[in-house]
Amino acid sequence: MSVSVAVENGVAHVRLTRGRGNPIDLATAEGLHQAANRCEGARALLFTAAGPAFCVGGDLREFAAAADLRAHLDRVTGALHEALRIFAGLDAPVVAAVQGAVAGAGLGLLGVADLVVASEDATFTAAYTGIGYTPDAGVSWSLPRLVGPRVALELLLTNRRLTAAEACAAGLVTSVAADPEKTAASLAERLAGAAFGVTKRLVRDGRSASFAQHLDTEARAIAEAAVSPAGRDGVAAFLARRL
Repeated sequence: MSVSVAVENGVAHVRLTRGRGNPIDLATAEGLHQAANRCEGARALLFTAAGPAFCVGGDLREFAAAADLRAHLDRVTGALHEALRIFAGLDAPVVAAVQGAVAGAGLGLLGVADLVVASEDATFTAAYTGIGYTPDAGVSWSLPRLVGPRVALELLLTNRRLTAAEACAAGLVTSVAADPEKTAASLAERLAGAAFGVTKRLVRDGRSASFAQHLDTEARAIAEAAVSPAGRDGVAAFLARRL
């Protein structure tokens, strides 16, 4: 098994378990797809990986050994991309803890995370053009939205490696911690304690809506939130603290 998944207290724990850099082969891509299908209904999702590196990208040894590389890559990207579509479409906040090397499709996994906690030794690189490939895993879509188109293109074309501090400053990761998995797990558990789906959906859908359309959507959403039990309880608790 190269991917494990378990749902505990509303948090779906998805973990890459191959170790040795957790390269994405066909089994891992299919494992991520199966894991994504089990995350429906979770109130938060936590991405982690075993070993000293989060994910070094595609399994180049498997690719080199494929009898029909085009067909093999179609199967790998088909499963991986469907998994990413599901993860990206979840209303639940997605938190990732990363360590060591994060490269290629590893960046694609970060692209569907809402919050990313990195270890102090984490490094980030696109890697694709270094082997004559083009991006997959949504990297050419998510990276420009995270760090801006000019920086994204530079990273994709030159394969410049970012340190954890540089990635945090660029907006690729949210924070740097000595124990990223513990920090991210605590964060995911806290986020699972409330319904943040609408807020996440507003930010996600706002990318394609006009400002006027989005204002209307926000108005409807806040009215619904205000009259919900959580909204009423939240205001009551806030006012009680002020008295």
